[in-house]
Amino acid sequence: MPSVSCPICLQPVLEENINKHLDSGCSIHVAPQGEPSSQPKNTAPKKLAPIFSKTRDKHASALDDGPLVPPSITQDTPTSSKKRKSELPSQLSKRFKGTPSNFKSAMPLAERLRPQCLDEFFGQKHLIGPGSILMSMLDSGIIGSLVLWGPPGCGKTTLARLLARHMDCNLRELSATSAGTGDVRAVFEEAKATLSFTGRKTILFLDEVHRFSKAQQDIFLPCIEQGQIQMIGATTENPSFRLTGALLSRCRVLVLERLTDDDIRSIITSAVERVSESVPREQPEPERAVSSLAGTEPVTLQNSLSRSQPQFSRAPVSCDGPFLPYAQLTDRVVSSIVSLSTGDARTALSLLELVLVSKPDRDEHTLLASLRQSVSASYDRVGESHYDMISALHKSIRGGHGSAAMYWLARMLTVGEDPLYIARRLVVCASEDIGLADAHALPLAMAALQACQVIGMPECRINLAHCVGYLSEAPKCTRAYEAYNRAEVAAKSDPAMPVPMAVRNAPTALMKELGYAEGYNYNPNFRHPVCNEYLPAAFRSDKFLKEVGDLSDKDWNEQELLRWEQEENGGRLWEGRLSA
Repeated sequence: MPSVSCPICLQPVLEENINKHLDSGCSIHVAPQGEPSSQPKNTAPKKLAPIFSKTRDKHASALDDGPLVPPSITQDTPTSSKKRKSELPSQLSKRFKGTPSNFKSAMPLAERLRPQCLDEFFGQKHLIGPGSILMSMLDSGIIGSLVLWGPPGCGKTTLARLLARHMDCNLRELSATSAGTGDVRAVFEEAKATLSFTGRKTILFLDEVHRFSKAQQDIFLPCIEQGQIQMIGATTENPSFRLTGALLSRCRVLVLERLTDDDIRSIITSAVERVSESVPREQPEPERAVSSLAGTEPVTLQNSLSRSQPQFSRAPVSCDGPFLPYAQLTDRVVSSIVSLSTGDARTALSLLELVLVSKPDRDEHTLLASLRQSVSASYDRVGESHYDMISALHKSIRGGHGSAAMYWLARMLTVGEDPLYIARRLVVCASEDIGLADAHALPLAMAALQACQVIGMPECRINLAHCVGYLSEAPKCTRAYEAYNRAEVAAKSDPAMPVPMAVRNAPTALMKELGYAEGYNYNPNFRHPVCNEYLPAAFRSDKFLKEVGDLSDKDWNEQELLRWEQEENGGRLWEGRLSA
C-alpha cells in the first residue's frame, strides 16, 4: 500500500494509518523504509506554516500535566523565512512529543489547583463541616436550588462544582456577564431531555447571577419550581437587593464568609505541596541541573513554575521554615501573601505563582515590594463595602470615637471614594446626631462640602478630617431627628386631617368670612405667652419634640455602661451616674 509523508514529522506513513499516526502524536504507525510513497520524488515535502514553528523551551512544565493535543495542520506559505524552514524538521518531532495541552498550560495556578473533592476544600466550615445543613442535604441526596453569596475568592465556583460532582449530576456553567436567555433556554431543553431519557438531573451554575435583570431572572422560575433543573447561582452582591423575591423564594441562600488567615495559609501550604510533587527527582540533562542550581533565569515566564527553581527531590513542606525546593518562599513572604490576599484565595494563589516563578536567590525585600505593587485595594464604589464603610464612619462619629472615624475616612479616601459622597453624609450626620446640641455643626459640614467641591482631592481630605474630628467631639442630641420621626408617624396615620381654623391662611375677605384665621393670637403683639390651636384636635396632647433633658424614652443598660467604663473610660466611673 502506498505511503504518504506526515505533514508534522515528515516521516513516511501508510495512507490508511495517517489519521491514527497524527492522533498518537507521530509516535506510531511509521512505515518502514523503502515503502512506496504517493508523493512525487522530485517534490520537496511541504513544511509546517511559520505560525506553528515557534520554539519551545526544552524544559517541560512539571505542572502542565494533561493530554497531548496535536496542533492544527496547515501548509507553508511563500513568505515563510528560510531560517524557520531549516529549523523545523530537526526540532518539530522532538518538541511535539513533549508538548502539553495548550489550554492546560495557559491556566493560572489558581485554576489548575482547584480542589477535586470536598476534603480538599478549605474554609466555610459552617457549610461543609460535620452536622452542617449543607452536608445533611448532600447525605439526603437533595440540595435543591442554591444562591451562594460571598466575597470574591471565597470558593463559590469551586463549591458549586464539588456539589455537582458529589450529587453525580450533569453540570452546565454559564456566566451572566456573557450569557443571555437564549443560552439558558438551551440548557433547560438539554436538562429536560436528559432527565426524561436517563433520569439524571442537571445543575446549572450561573456565575454573577446578579447581572441578570429582573425579567431575565424570571425565566428560571417554572423550571426550578417543577424540578426540571437545579440552579446554583453565585453572587458577590446582596441577594436581597439584586435578586427578585420570586427567585429567592425558590432558592436557599448560603452565605460564604471571607477566608481567614489560617485558611489562606493552609491553601498556600497545600498548593506548594502539589507543585512540589511534580518537581522531577532526577535530571536527564546535566546542563539543566547546573543551570537550575545556579538560579539562572528561564527563557520564557509562561512555562512551568518549577523551571526557574532548583530541581531537587521533593522535601517536606512546612510553614516553620523556607518551602523547599523554593528557597525564596520564606515565612515572611508567606505572611505577606496572607495579608495582601485579604481572604481571597484566588489572589493568594496568584501572588504565590509570582513568587514561585521568581529566582530562588532574589532579595526578599525586593520580592515583597513587588508583591505589594501587584495588589490593588478591593473596594467597589457601588457595592456593599461602599455602604458598609460609610456606615462605620457615621456610627463612629455618633459614638464619639474620633480615632475610628478618622480610620474609616482614610480607608475610603485611599481607595478612591468620592469625597463629595462623604461630605454629603457628614451634612446629614451634623443634623441627625449633633443637631440642637451644637448649632455650629451644620454650617461647618456645609463648609466642608463646599470645600470639596471647590478644592477637590487630595487637599480636601484635610477639610473632611477637620469636619470629622469636630463632629466626633461635639455633644450629641437627636431631639430634632426623633421629633420628626414621631411627627411623621402621626402624619401618615391620617393624611386628610384638616388644619385648625385658627392657623389657616386668610388672604381674602371671603376666607375671613368663612372663619379662616379666626381666633389666632399673633404672638409678637403680646408681652406674655399666649395660646393658639396649632395641632389638629387628635394630636393636641402629643409631644413630638421632647424637652431638653427629657430621658423618659431612653434605656439604661448597666452591663453596657460597665463595659464602657472599663474599655473606654480607663476603669473610671461615668460622671453622669450621679445625675442619672
